[in-house]
Amino acid sequence: MPNYVMVIDLHRCTGCGACIIGCKNENNTPEGVFWAHHVYETTGTFPDVKYTYMPTLCNHCDNAPCIDVCPVDPKALFKVEGGMTLHSVEKCIGCRVCENACPYGVIYFNEEEPHGFWRDTSVLIEGVTASPQEVVERVGGTVIPYYNPDRETTYEGIRPANKVEKCTFCDHRLVYGLQPYCNEVCPSGARFLGDLDDPNSDVSRLLDQYPYKRPQEELGTEPRVYYIREYNPKPK
Repeated sequence: MPNYVMVIDLHRCTGCGACIIGCKNENNTPEGVFWAHHVYETTGTFPDVKYTYMPTLCNHCDNAPCIDVCPVDPKALFKVEGGMTLHSVEKCIGCRVCENACPYGVIYFNEEEPHGFWRDTSVLIEGVTASPQEVVERVGGTVIPYYNPDRETTYEGIRPANKVEKCTFCDHRLVYGLQPYCNEVCPSGARFLGDLDDPNSDVSRLLDQYPYKRPQEELGTEPRVYYIREYNPKPK
């Protein structure tokens, strides 16, 4: 099994958000839930202004606080071969302790049944417009029009209410030798997932070539997501 890490090249990243949209479509995440997201900052005073953008996702930490605090036995959050931190919907009791313990804010909680809009049976104009639920039925969707059944390979396609959820590195794609979908849809090729133990892998090559940083390394969480170079650096 590869020793998986993610490398994100900020110099290649355009801040387009394709990774965010692709992740939502691939994993059927509800409104307000982002397994892939971003942080940004604008600094300086016009005209000397700098804008920085950084894509974010679960860091699959080797020393994962979310696992440490989970009160369930056996844990609802756990490590698997390859280094990923995964989550069991069946074991999760919805206590949200893991959400509060995560220093990166990448664990989300479904307070209500997901995709409530697409379950709505009301219509705007009777006999003229369709209800959201009718739209889903007419296009052959499952709860949502763009439902992706591939997600069910290793995890529930749509997680229920009162459960947490987060990025899985698209483990359902890894079993087929594919990259996470956020990597595949990145138009600038800024994202790489690979085997850190393989010196010929893209991730090893990039980490050897460039200095890197990991989010909040001082916490000792040992994140598996590495960032190289800078986002849109100002020309010298």
